[in-house]
Parts: sequence; structure tokens; C-alpha cells
Amino acid sequence: MAKKVAPPYEAKDVVYSKEHWDLLNSLRRRALEVIEALSADGIESRVYGSLARGDVNEKSDIDIVIPETIDSFRVEEAIMRGGFRFEARELTQATPVHTLKATIYLDPTLKVTFPLIPMRGKEREFYRFGGELDHSEISMGKRVPGIDKRLMLIIPTEQGHLERSVLSYEAEAAKTVGVHLETVLERVRVLRRRDNVGRTGIFFKRHLSDDETFEGVLNERLSSDPSLRRLIQQRSKG
Repeated sequence: MAKKVAPPYEAKDVVYSKEHWDLLNSLRRRALEVIEALSADGIESRVYGSLARGDVNEKSDIDIVIPETIDSFRVEEAIMRGGFRFEARELTQATPVHTLKATIYLDPTLKVTFPLIPMRGKEREFYRFGGELDHSEISMGKRVPGIDKRLMLIIPTEQGHLERSVLSYEAEAAKTVGVHLETVLERVRVLRRRDNVGRTGIFFKRHLSDDETFEGVLNERLSSDPSLRRLIQQRSKG
């Protein structure tokens, strides 16, 4: 079930138990195995979300993003050389004006995502919004501020974290996580709408078969979807 947006002005100080720190370190070690497999092929990747902020729980996913466009075969070969297998692959597009993203699931809780069309503006900031770390930062045990799906700003402390609703605090929250105010306002709109109308849909989603490639499916879309051709033209000019 999707997490509900927290009420305005809600705030608290959270102290982590030893079990929490152990879980965080265990999840990060697993993430580093994938990140290092990608790095061995010269591919830069990052973790984002709760793993970067530190506020993990037993159901936390390991989300890894490659922020730049890249040939999918390079990503797949690097992952396989690292000793990992694919459980599923899917191509998604949130709306007609968002990039297409390729996602490779190594298991239900571990995935690698990368754009097939360059990300721009708020799309790239989405990851900083939630908090992101690169290989060296994870290795050093760093944690960064980010905003979760409850619209709570998570600020790491030595003992755990402080959390505070971003509602009526959007400008300060944007500055804290290092994104534009418009990015925070858009996420507030999207997540509050989800609470009001239920789970929001996605414009395009396709699970790939074993003999399909991400670029092949993209080319199929290009031949039948004028809006996608326009999007690529716009991104190429940007």
C-alpha cells in the first residue's frame, strides 16, 4: 500500500536501533556490489531514496540509477559479469512529456534504472529530491537529506534522523535537498493527488521478453507514437 502524505507541521526525532544500523549497512553492501559491477565497465551509478537518507526498513528496496543515457547492452553485460541475473526488464514512461526509463530487476527489491532519452530539469532532480549518493559517498557511510513519499523531509543526525512535513515548508525543503522549488511543488501535487484519487496511472509500461531489447521496443514506439518523436526532437535541441 502506498504511503499516505503526512499532515502539515508533523515532525519528530527518530533514533535508530542497532538493528536499524545493521540493516542499513547490509542493504548498502548489497547495493555496492551492483554499483561496483557497473563501475568496472566505466558506468557511473547512484543509489537513491531511503538507502541514501538512511531511513530504511525491512521492506526497503535497493534503487540504483544510472543518470545518463547509455546503451542497454553495456548495462546488461556489466551486471551479468558481476554475477547477477535478471528477474525482469521493463520500459516505462510516466507521461507523454517524460523520458522513457529502462529498469532491470535483479530481484523484486533490487533494480537498476536508466533513461533511454536524456533527462531534463525536474526529471533529474527527482533523484536529488529523494536523496542520492555515489559510490564513494556510500563507501564512506555518508547520508544525505531527502524527501520521502509521505512528503517528510528526512535530515540525518548522528543518532538517526529528524523528519518534518514539507507542507507549508516547501521553499526551505527545496533548499535543504538542493532542488528547485518547482520540483518540490510538483511532487507535492502528484502525491497529494494520489492520496485523493488513489494510485495514479502510468502512460506507458511494457515488460520485455527475453529476446527483446530496450532500444528495439523504443524504435517500435517511435514508429507509432508522434508525441514520442516530438519529445526526442525537443530533448536533442536542449
